[in-house]
Amino acid sequence: MVRPTAEQQKQWNDAGYLVFEKAIQGDDLKRLQDAFDHWSVVCKEDWLNQVEAGESTATFYDIPDPFAKDEIFVDLIDHPSYYGALMTFTDDQLILLGPQVRTVPPWPLSYISWHPDVPFSNPLHIKVQIYVHDVLPESGEFAFVPGSHKLDSGPYPKVKRARSMPGHRTFPGEAGTAIIFNTYGWHTSMDIQTGIARKSIILIYEKSTPNRVSPDRFAAIANYCVTPQRRRLFSLEAYES
Repeated sequence: MVRPTAEQQKQWNDAGYLVFEKAIQGDDLKRLQDAFDHWSVVCKEDWLNQVEAGESTATFYDIPDPFAKDEIFVDLIDHPSYYGALMTFTDDQLILLGPQVRTVPPWPLSYISWHPDVPFSNPLHIKVQIYVHDVLPESGEFAFVPGSHKLDSGPYPKVKRARSMPGHRTFPGEAGTAIIFNTYGWHTSMDIQTGIARKSIILIYEKSTPNRVSPDRFAAIANYCVTPQRRRLFSLEAYES
């Protein structure tokens, strides 16, 4: 397990995010792209039917039950490029809450406004945004307000356009880029002006607390969780108190 450097730890503490360029590369990236592209096509018709029936939003869609689709989606959860950082930031008490294997079609406005995900009273909540294909500027790239994860930060205005948020930074990147961020912080997906769908995976983690550990949540993939580390990560076993 590769732990973060002192510089990365300071960046995390001060800004609330870390960027890992080429986090996923080589055969892993090819496996990821092939699986994502295949299943996004297979699942698209069901999503469009749900949109037509008024049962789903038209602004994005997620591949359902990705762990059952391809093992690469499981392997991303503890990928060595960022797993050590996630463990360090959660005091080695990391659990997965779930993945979102997401396609954001071209849309004149961002599908979501600026927001934090959880209140400061929530246990540390971390997301990893992984770009499956290159995400160009103005292509729905992830954006974050550095330092907004701190208790004494803000207040932040409710802006009509994503680009109007003061002090924000955008993160276009090549395929395989992974961005770890503290979800106390304010973040969004930028507008898509290029006509290119954004394809990314959002992994949702939290620092373990007893009421969040549910052995049933990922029981269907227990066969992939043969080490104690993975069993705790997927809540099949609890961390020692």
